[in-house]
Amino acid sequence: MFKNKWKFLLLNLLLTLLVFFIFSSNYILLNIINTLFYFSAFYLITVLLMYTIKGGFFDGVTFGFRRFNSIMFKRNDYLEEWREKPLPSEKFNPSLYQSFKFQAVSLLILLIILLILYYII
Repeated sequence: MFKNKWKFLLLNLLLTLLVFFIFSSNYILLNIINTLFYFSAFYLITVLLMYTIKGGFFDGVTFGFRRFNSIMFKRNDYLEEWREKPLPSEKFNPSLYQSFKFQAVSLLILLIILLILYYII
């Protein structure tokens, strides 16, 4: 994806501002906070899903469904390929996870700073 996490963060902030200017009826700080929340929530949910996949939570379910599919629909599966297919935790991409985690944490920190400014001012 992006090699430089700071450029990726800048791109996310520019996209946040673009969405804010296109869809916001009032240009106030609260609408910027709301727009930033949507972006940070997307990254947070994605990171939490990737963390769950990385831990192997879905490996047993995936293996079970593959086995069930192979038993119920007797195909000419010569070498029983379903046993050798990689599980979700084996297909995990750690660099993408680290990149998304950085984006989620950075956007959440910025969101908290803006919320503090909004309630103080």
